Amino acid sequence: MLRTRTGKFICFLAAISVLLSVGLAACRDGSKTKNNLGIALITSAAGANDNGYNESAIAGLEKVKKDMGIAYKVVEATDIPGSLEQLAATGYKLIFSLEYNFDALINGVGGNKPIAEKYPDTTFVVFNDNPNVNANGSVKHQNVISVLFDVHEASFLAGALTTLVNENASTLFSAADYSFTTGDKGRKVGFLGGTKSNGITVFSYGFAEGINYEAKKLDVKYTYYSDYNAGFTDSAAGATKANTYYSDGANVIFTVAGAVGDGVDAKAKEVKKLSIEVDANKDANQPGHILTSVLKNTEVPVFKISEHFKNNTMDKVRGKVLSYDLASKATGITDLSVIEGKIQSGGRAKWDEIKAELKDISKKISGGEIKVTDAQAGETFDKTKLTNLNMPND
Repeated sequence: MLRTRTGKFICFLAAISVLLSVGLAACRDGSKTKNNLGIALITSAAGANDNGYNESAIAGLEKVKKDMGIAYKVVEATDIPGSLEQLAATGYKLIFSLEYNFDALINGVGGNKPIAEKYPDTTFVVFNDNPNVNANGSVKHQNVISVLFDVHEASFLAGALTTLVNENASTLFSAADYSFTTGDKGRKVGFLGGTKSNGITVFSYGFAEGINYEAKKLDVKYTYYSDYNAGFTDSAAGATKANTYYSDGANVIFTVAGAVGDGVDAKAKEVKKLSIEVDANKDANQPGHILTSVLKNTEVPVFKISEHFKNNTMDKVRGKVLSYDLASKATGITDLSVIEGKIQSGGRAKWDEIKAELKDISKKISGGEIKVTDAQAGETFDKTKLTNLNMPND
């Protein structure tokens, strides 16, 4: 009798220990339900309240909870491998990981087996790359899903828009509201990335190709300044770097670096120029000074994959690469309604021409007439082919 009670007490302590270890990773419950562990999500370094990439995914989980009754847990942690293993060991069977950190999951580190191999009944979902392949192209782990967004195409649209707006700024906007650098000195564009990875360069290369596409049509030359060491949290540093680019003549800066973009947006307003945001529609954050936002709507794949989880059809997506294109509405650019409010009456006709051009480009991309480099898919970017764009930092 004493042995039975002692065994139960030890089991109870072990269970509490496991739950506490996950709690140490700064977890936030989407439901108070304790019996159903449901789905877990690990945010990227930008955190749950990034007003974009992570928040969009959490919105997807909220929708899952409301529509399907599945509880969820959001984890903010610096130790991604440790969090993945703790969650899987605790019993979560579907884990979304938004951080660009795959090695321990896919290959194993420090002589340990890959986490995916240790927990074959758990499905792990990673974003912005496809690390789950062997050298011969075969799938490494059937319980890993790679989610890719065709943000290279959306970034191409943003690049084309940048050139078109820059070349017609005096027609489109009132000189009282903006202070654009004109002529060749103003034919400079900036890009700030949080880190040099496929998940970041996929934006940059598509953006550059879009700039070049319109520059070539207009027979003008542009210079592209890029920095892939901005990090994801320091908005003040973003403002400082942006000021360097703007002071050198750039009229538009595209930032793919989490909260760093907030500093760039604020600086754009201060110097009366333009920025481009990413992930969610942030155009209204600095109205009239955010030209557009390149959308990466993580809510869509989070909800779609969770539907398979709910319906016991995970075999249809496990081990697969899921790509979301312009037509899926998971990526694209905004409807431009906020910046449109700053177009002066004499620029309306030109603005309509620009929007028509963007619509035509979108059709050509979808139809395959325009091919945009996809760094996420491992495609090689050749800047020498950009005849009207100089990229000294790439």
